Amino acid sequence: MSELTVKDTEARKRLLSLFDEGTFTELDAFAKSADGEIEVVAGYGSVNGVYAYAFSQDVTVDGGAISSAQCAKIKKIYELAKKTGSAVIGIYDSNGMKLKEGFEALNAYGEILKASTSVSGVILQISVIAGACLGTSALMANMADVVIAAKDADFYVTAPSSVTAGESFSQGTVDILADNVDSAIASAKELVSVLPSNNLEAAPVFDYEEKFSYGADENASAADIISAVADENSVIEIKAGYAENAVTAFAQMGGTTVGFIAFDGNAVCPACAYKAEAFIKLCDAFNISIVTLVNAKGLNKEKENQMLVAASKLTSAYAGATCPKISVITGKAIGAAYIALAGKGANADLVFAWDSAVVSPLETDAAVAFLYNDRLAAGENRAALEKEYEAELASPFTAAACGAVDDIFVPAETRTKLMNALSFLDSKRETTIPRKHSVK
Repeated sequence: MSELTVKDTEARKRLLSLFDEGTFTELDAFAKSADGEIEVVAGYGSVNGVYAYAFSQDVTVDGGAISSAQCAKIKKIYELAKKTGSAVIGIYDSNGMKLKEGFEALNAYGEILKASTSVSGVILQISVIAGACLGTSALMANMADVVIAAKDADFYVTAPSSVTAGESFSQGTVDILADNVDSAIASAKELVSVLPSNNLEAAPVFDYEEKFSYGADENASAADIISAVADENSVIEIKAGYAENAVTAFAQMGGTTVGFIAFDGNAVCPACAYKAEAFIKLCDAFNISIVTLVNAKGLNKEKENQMLVAASKLTSAYAGATCPKISVITGKAIGAAYIALAGKGANADLVFAWDSAVVSPLETDAAVAFLYNDRLAAGENRAALEKEYEAELASPFTAAACGAVDDIFVPAETRTKLMNALSFLDSKRETTIPRKHSVK
């Protein structure tokens, strides 16, 4: 075999399937470690026309064991990506660390984690869990902005473990669960296409066909409302298996990528708040506009301390985000849920409401009990009083009268209103007070 011949391993094939045909250039293809071949293939090319860097661990070489040589190769990828502002995709398939290298390998691990952390929120990072990703490797992979895993992959930090990729998906650790490695790589390609490669780059713009009907009303689910207002077949849900009372998804509106957060009418639970917080931070890092579809009857009354922490983090993330933010009250916006998700005080740029929405500091039954106690005692019908309260005091028109809501419209107008507002906010610039980071 010629010295110029490179082995066509599974790791290399995965990179060839990731990059556009004929664009992949391998880096350090002939580099050697002390034991011979290095356990990773790395390089650059274009992914659906977007330049990116990637590495793929080679499980056929010493089980893909992570060595100092492998870490040096991955670190080079990060250094180049940092200079060019290109995304990094990591395909993980390794049985762990090369134990005989001991502290040398541990130190190399730290260099990779440092490299990834230094560009977090600066360049797009995507992890694809193709096989085994254990211990510190799992920590490395989870540093990425989006984690995609094949169903039969192993992904956990404390080995040995019986945790499956499916369980990790249900707990929110895995963002997208794919049927197999090919499907996982396809999802990574799609994300690279629709998201900015770095924090200075505008969101990509795509051709689209205008919709002529809205197709959803106040009885529609959160996911259905997103599909109805977004461009056709453009929705990519993130963390779909976790906290299902809230939906987070990327989609296009008018050809431009937007982040959607939608609630389904239940009280916001701690998991929903964590899910929304993580998505807000991701969108804000890359200046992707956020549309929040609010339908939440307050905060969950169980797990009080968890709820307090989660709600504080959600409110802080939403208020601190400087990307364009639009809230649409599609159902109920009750109490603290209104403040965190739709309140002007929480720094929403625009707040809209459907004409059927309910905006109230208390749940309807509690408000009626408090405000109309004498009328209830006199024998008036509770259902009639609740209807009266929602029509008069909890009406979106009442909220609009004091400036808390900017516009009210019927559901059929939602897409048009959002398209116009997003165009208007596209040039938004917001200067914040100099600081290292928020504490909560």
